[in-house]
Amino acid sequence: MFKNVPAAKMNPVTNIVLIFAITYAGLAMGRIPGLKLNRVGIALLGAIAMMIFGNVTTAQAVEYVNWPTVCLLFGFFVISAQLRLSGFYDVVAGGISARLGHPARFLFILMAATGGLSAFLNHDIVCYVFTPVVANALLRKRLNPAPFLIALAIASNIGAAATLIGNAQDMLIGQTAHLDFGRYLLWSCVPVTFAMACAYGIIWALSKNNLQLPQPVLGETPAQTYPFNRGHTIKGLIILTAVIGLFFLPVPAEIVALAAAGIHLASPKFRTEELLGLVDWPILVLFIGLFVVTGAFVSTGCAAQAVQWLAHAGFDLNRPLNLTVTTAVLTGLINNSPTVMLLLKVVNLSAPATAYILALANSFAGSLLVIGSVANIIVVQQARDMGIKISFWDFTRLGLPVTLAALAGLLAWVKLMG
Repeated sequence: MFKNVPAAKMNPVTNIVLIFAITYAGLAMGRIPGLKLNRVGIALLGAIAMMIFGNVTTAQAVEYVNWPTVCLLFGFFVISAQLRLSGFYDVVAGGISARLGHPARFLFILMAATGGLSAFLNHDIVCYVFTPVVANALLRKRLNPAPFLIALAIASNIGAAATLIGNAQDMLIGQTAHLDFGRYLLWSCVPVTFAMACAYGIIWALSKNNLQLPQPVLGETPAQTYPFNRGHTIKGLIILTAVIGLFFLPVPAEIVALAAAGIHLASPKFRTEELLGLVDWPILVLFIGLFVVTGAFVSTGCAAQAVQWLAHAGFDLNRPLNLTVTTAVLTGLINNSPTVMLLLKVVNLSAPATAYILALANSFAGSLLVIGSVANIIVVQQARDMGIKISFWDFTRLGLPVTLAALAGLLAWVKLMG
């Protein structure tokens, strides 16, 4: 039946589908057996394979990348780097850690501060800086750090959903769906607040009887800190406030973020290599690689056919419940960034509510399992380096009920607003 179809036209499509499947299978496993690849390397190799075996030209690969999102991400990485070098994060983390006298109150302050910062700054960096400082403070008080560190990761995932700049996925959703920053903020504040309240209640209820250290750990590990510089911290916060304010105006968000990054790069205090050294380059590479992989796959038409087949079978991906469940399941399997990359190509974004649901659901579902978000992995790996064991079950025991409650609240809010 294929004798009249030129092989040159058949093979690239087949290759693209196979490369896409292998790439996403690798993302689900987090590695390729026999190779020392992480998810970033898998995405990058997938993009390279698309160009070699899928006949994706350089021009097509460049076209598949959403450069406004990449620029927006880069700009915010530099903004976050300047505040980190100014000692802002360390002062906040130290202030939180000084309030350990009442564990319930400490948990509340930790989650509120983490969620608040994650809404406007890169939540991965918040977790990276907070984890060692908070863990050392808990160890000094002979308190079990595990539930508090899990709460830190969960609060960062939930808080990041409050705005379109809290995490990389939501930046991409905002750029792709052309969402209004202010309208999204108003729509998301209720489900995010509900999710954070549920997270606090559930984590405290399940952890309050397990606060004493079950066994000695390796001891304190010195955290990398930066001396506090009041002038540059104030400068960084003023620029961040100005950037957020400009997001409410009809100005391209990526241009605003790049302008702020340019101001910080022209610094009399911090060297260019210091600022760029704190940029999360692996996240940028992950996104660029996935843009090429998913762009090539969508160009074959297979994604659209799959969605049509599901719709004919009675599963409309654009329905709130179906989209929420699909997002949560995929996030648990392959991490929230690849999930968003894929779903953005197949859902109908003409209604803002669909994009809102995708933004909140992927962020909330990031707390379901350890592999759900990069922030979780950062916290668990840093804790392991300090001799603090957070097992898969430890995380899931808290993350699963929190995620279910948060997603239920989201669906209730969608129903109420619809």
